[in-house]
Amino acid sequence: MHTMPILTVEAAEGLLKTLEDFLEQSEASFALIIDRGGAILSQHGQIPPATDPTVFAALAAGSFAATRELALRVGETEFSALYQQGRQSHILISTVNEDSALVTVFGPKTTLGLVRFYSVGTAKRIAVVLEQACQASQIPIDLGSEVIDASWEVFEEPASRD
Repeated sequence: MHTMPILTVEAAEGLLKTLEDFLEQSEASFALIIDRGGAILSQHGQIPPATDPTVFAALAAGSFAATRELALRVGETEFSALYQQGRQSHILISTVNEDSALVTVFGPKTTLGLVRFYSVGTAKRIAVVLEQACQASQIPIDLGSEVIDASWEVFEEPASRD
């Protein structure tokens, strides 16, 4: 399991643009990218007004994790999506990578087939952005000898004034 990257402005904009394109193509109403713990990495679109996106993301992560575990219990090692069908709204949760998922909410304006079709390419684009952000956040920072030398000045005894 990898750690989630620190998202730069460029990475956040890349994720948002990817979600915008996905919603336009799939005609879904709302999409968000979450980590396995349910933290929101990016979101776009219209979610029902009474819905808290933070709670929604946490519940989606829990539901996906539980269903993945059920799949493993019956010998299914390649679990990649979870679909919830409702009267007016449907939810598709798709794996992006080991650490994140794409959650899509859509209604009668589109179809599951269209959403699934575009979610595959979108998940790949998201994975690339997250991988690049992860690599960029692992660059070691060289503080240099100037900073280290200057830090010793903070702990030195003050010189007595005579």
